[in-house]
Amino acid sequence: MNGKVPEAPAWFARALADEPARSSISLRGVEVEMLTWGAVGMPGLLFLHGKGAHADWWSFIAPFFSSRFRVVAISWSGMGRSGWRETYPEHVLVEEALAALEAGGAFSSSVKPIIVAHSFGSLMAAGLCRRMGDRLRLVALVDPPFFSPETVARRRQRWTSSAPKAHRVYGSIEEALRRFRFSPYQPCENLFIADFIARRSLVRVEEAGGVGWRWCFDPRHWAPDRQNAIHEWPGPTGVPLAVIIGSESALYTPDDIRYISEACPAGTALVTIPQAAHHVMVDQPIALVSALRAVFAGAGE
Repeated sequence: MNGKVPEAPAWFARALADEPARSSISLRGVEVEMLTWGAVGMPGLLFLHGKGAHADWWSFIAPFFSSRFRVVAISWSGMGRSGWRETYPEHVLVEEALAALEAGGAFSSSVKPIIVAHSFGSLMAAGLCRRMGDRLRLVALVDPPFFSPETVARRRQRWTSSAPKAHRVYGSIEEALRRFRFSPYQPCENLFIADFIARRSLVRVEEAGGVGWRWCFDPRHWAPDRQNAIHEWPGPTGVPLAVIIGSESALYTPDDIRYISEACPAGTALVTIPQAAHHVMVDQPIALVSALRAVFAGAGE
């Protein structure tokens, strides 16, 4: 990206034109960013993003559902425009997701809400199921960290030598955009989506030398002990489950895919999105929308 906004297709412009209401939830002394679409009283739909991301990763997906759902998305504390904490235990992030369901009006309908979680957000979706599975209609996990204990051990070993590093401050937005990368790294053909996400991942900072720009997530989220994963789906909760995986995702080996299929409850919808890497909404956004609509319909949407 060279600083210019790439040309985008018409569907993307239409989606962004359905702008969310922006607010925040106060939880344990920290303001948590919340975006909402659709009318209160319609069935609830909560989108949970991955590590290092933010609520606006869903801003071009959520509008496809805003005519039929009360849609809610949050930025985890330490990410997006949310405040930072000293530590980020998973049970606190689960509380943030529950607070979003309540404050965002996702429980205002007589129909139980749906959870869609990408990557790291799947851990908190699992936590919600353990805590209140009987209040949910469906959970859809998009490229989740769903691994065997052996795979998690290998992943943690790779991370033991890493340590959180303070963000570099860039002198201009253009300089920062040139440094934007997905994690795990992947190429991206939809530069208009990468540009949109990257611009909303930057915050303006003032230092002694003047004004600069840095990434908006707390580096402490990248500590080695954050290499947690789902080994088995919590249950029995009775809540239907769907797992949507990018066919080119760098997260999984063939053995991991087999493990997921064996560890998921009977009746789990297992969907593969062709030509999508880990960040499925970036690579194949329309295919992801179609897959979500299909699994929603299967849950009685």
